[in-house]
Amino acid sequence: MNAIEEKCKAKGVRLTDQRRIIARVMSDSKVKYGAKDHPDVDELHKRVSEVDSKISIATVYRTVKLFEESGIVEKHDFKGGKARYEQSPDEHHDHLIDINSGEIIEFVDKDIEKLQIEVAKKLGYKLVDHKLELYGSKQKK
Repeated sequence: MNAIEEKCKAKGVRLTDQRRIIARVMSDSKVKYGAKDHPDVDELHKRVSEVDSKISIATVYRTVKLFEESGIVEKHDFKGGKARYEQSPDEHHDHLIDINSGEIIEFVDKDIEKLQIEVAKKLGYKLVDHKLELYGSKQKK
């Protein structure tokens, strides 16, 4: 059983055969395409169709929405229009998006994490959650 299937089972999300294929393809994405992989629904449908050509894009949309609403996958609205998805991470990370190539780099920086807590505290808040997306262009050496 893959990670998304396990999360579905834990959250009581019923898996049809088609949902199971979509879950498998999404779980395998990080392994197959690396941590930089955050597919949109069109790309996900393309990958799913290689396994089962009968799965419609509407089924992929509905399944991804169900997984998102259940907290199994996270939706990212990175600049560029299309929503992208990743399996809900076990540990927090932030994203750096290359505006030219679309490459997405996941990272954790202790100094940034500390600074965000300090800023919230300075403004009279206790930080309970955050999402950081940095956009940049690769520097030429």
